[in-house]
Amino acid sequence: MTALQLVHERILKSIKEGDFCIDATAGRGYDTVFLKKAVGESGKVIAIDIQQEAVDSTKERLEKEGLVAQVYCDTHANIDKYAEEESVDCIVFNLGYLPKGDHNVNTKAESTICAIEKGLKLLKKGGLMCVTMYYGGDSGYEEKDALTRWLKEVDDRYYQVLVTYFYNWKKDPPIPVFIFKV
Repeated sequence: MTALQLVHERILKSIKEGDFCIDATAGRGYDTVFLKKAVGESGKVIAIDIQQEAVDSTKERLEKEGLVAQVYCDTHANIDKYAEEESVDCIVFNLGYLPKGDHNVNTKAESTICAIEKGLKLLKKGGLMCVTMYYGGDSGYEEKDALTRWLKEVDDRYYQVLVTYFYNWKKDPPIPVFIFKV
């Protein structure tokens, strides 16, 4: 099982036709397409990425699939510009750098934590946030360390945080995090 399979499996148990989802780090558009297929025509998906290359890639992937979603070139730290509080069913983050992109452009702890804090307020009760930390290679260790420290402090009266580890993977395994709004 991969991190992507684990996350997608969990998302499918949480969302349904007509729901509203945000892909906070659109990347190459794989999660955007996955979310849009899951929520159907009556559902809404918004995708955000700081890189124009990612936005273009996501739009192209959606077009090839015959799907419609709103895609914005913006930082995920501005996630609250795209939805009202308690209106979103699911939010997805993939941290790190754009696959097959410039490794010098990657997510950073400060903007990621800001985006997650804002995103938690956007979630409906019963909503799900999935944050997968890709931190190996030449980037991401500082972000992973800051985020894992911060996650321990998330108020358990309102959110349950589940951090999963591929415990026997030898080299920098991705870390899927599931945050449930209770």
